[in-house]
Amino acid sequence: MLTVKQIPVLNDNYIYLIVDEKTQTSACVDPAISEPVIETLEKENLSLDFILNTHHHFDHVGANIELKKKYSCKIIGNEKDSKRIPGIDIKLNEGDFFDIGKSKCKIFDVSGHTKGHIAFYFMEENLIFCGDTLFSFGCGRLFEGSPAQMVQSLLKIRSLPDHTKVYCAHEYTLNNANFALSLDPFNEKLKKKVTEIESKRSRNIPTIPCNLGDEKNFNPFLMFDNKDYLKRIGLNDLNDEESFKIIREMKDNF
Repeated sequence: MLTVKQIPVLNDNYIYLIVDEKTQTSACVDPAISEPVIETLEKENLSLDFILNTHHHFDHVGANIELKKKYSCKIIGNEKDSKRIPGIDIKLNEGDFFDIGKSKCKIFDVSGHTKGHIAFYFMEENLIFCGDTLFSFGCGRLFEGSPAQMVQSLLKIRSLPDHTKVYCAHEYTLNNANFALSLDPFNEKLKKKVTEIESKRSRNIPTIPCNLGDEKNFNPFLMFDNKDYLKRIGLNDLNDEESFKIIREMKDNF
């Protein structure tokens, strides 16, 4: 069994501390800063065995070296992006498997936000750490990759079971949901979801993890090939990449 402890940091980042209960093996996902991680580890009477990096941006790797010095933990990242992952020890690729104690994860290459972005999918627990590729009601900006790359990356995540828990790296849900509603303003189920999100955020309750089934139904960036949806938002007769690109550009200017 894998437990996940959510650590909010900076303006809207989430760091995740994951612990395999059988072995007490621990890993930290995308540590932006070290202090809250150290505090959480000390509170839980844990050391740190691994750091899992989804990509190289500083708000995901900023504490790598400090935590490695303190705990002698191993840093895991994409082999293709190893020159940009500080302190990397273990280099993984698409389709590789890695164990955190008795908990096994599969590596997906989900480039688009950056080249070399990966996600960690824990199969038995059915949860995914996807960094900045998929957000609740949104997806990452295309800083390095192409629409074609991001479409393929999102399809990989979308292929997972509906009950998959999605742990993304930022609390962007309310803004993303308002964008989704601006595209599809007469969707009553979407309106209800936005109200639920507003209520949570007004009480400072995280909206993450989110449910992949909900994302498949409401996230514009997972519906780039849904003909009924595209017709409702005025995007007809476009291929998947064209539809995605236009929706991404609309969000960039929202």
